[in-house]
Amino acid sequence: MSKTHDTISSAHTFVPAISFGLFERFRVAYREWRERRMVQATLSGLSDRELMDIGTTRSEIDYVASQKGIARPPRSTGRHSGVTFVVLLLCQMLILAFANDAQAQCTARDVLRNYATLKAVPRPPESLVPVSSATGVPVWKTIAIGTFTDSLALRSAMRAMGCGVGNSAADILGQPYFAVSGKKADVQLVAVSGTELGFKGETAPLKDIYLRAQRLGFRLAPAEIGPQLRLQYMDQPIGEFLIIGMEPIRTSAGEPVILTVANGGAGLILIGQEARDDAEISVTSRFVFERPNPSAAAETAALAN
Repeated sequence: MSKTHDTISSAHTFVPAISFGLFERFRVAYREWRERRMVQATLSGLSDRELMDIGTTRSEIDYVASQKGIARPPRSTGRHSGVTFVVLLLCQMLILAFANDAQAQCTARDVLRNYATLKAVPRPPESLVPVSSATGVPVWKTIAIGTFTDSLALRSAMRAMGCGVGNSAADILGQPYFAVSGKKADVQLVAVSGTELGFKGETAPLKDIYLRAQRLGFRLAPAEIGPQLRLQYMDQPIGEFLIIGMEPIRTSAGEPVILTVANGGAGLILIGQEARDDAEISVTSRFVFERPNPSAAAETAALAN
């Protein structure tokens, strides 16, 4: 009797074990499918220029997403370093999501966790009425600057948190023109689109967007705002790309670049964006500017009118 009971008990134990194994394989396969979709969404949401910044092209999106950080064989195109960066970036976005690094907060899984722990405030709807003065725009976020000794320390902090940094963004962070404040201070920021600044149509030149913003009383943000915002904006909504309204900094190749703080779905990133005066920017794109004190902004707006 005991033997029969043992056999039946083993059978009952074996069946759930098979069911659990099948469920686990399904769960892992589904998770990997979602990860591939998030990577595809992230890369598809970037412009051709931004894709070039992280060392890939639009035609390679499906391939890169399917590799999940597996190194590709060397190619003779002269883009080995860019391909290597893509692999490293994807590793940060995906593999680090499952690592036991308590400080990493920029990966896709960490971003979702941040929504629950930080209780992110939904972004207010975009105003249909053009802005008439910077004083009428509420503070979007206040961040601290001057908390790092230099740009190298900023890059190290982003690396420690698992944040992806594009090639041109990393390039300008290493330029001597990239200044870091030597004094700690809190900076009030606003986020406005080209439409809210009064532009119509589909695009507007970057130079015109800057001129309109400054006439309304907004200030161009210090370059340090880009990496600092990346480090202090852990609950950035998926699909949001914020262009830092800053003075362009030239890369080693002499190209003017500004920074974009983004969450394309596979993690939090800081990338560079072309910043020629005649660069056409979608009017739906949102810019981050510094909000001056009310009296200064009102005076600037009055002079502009």
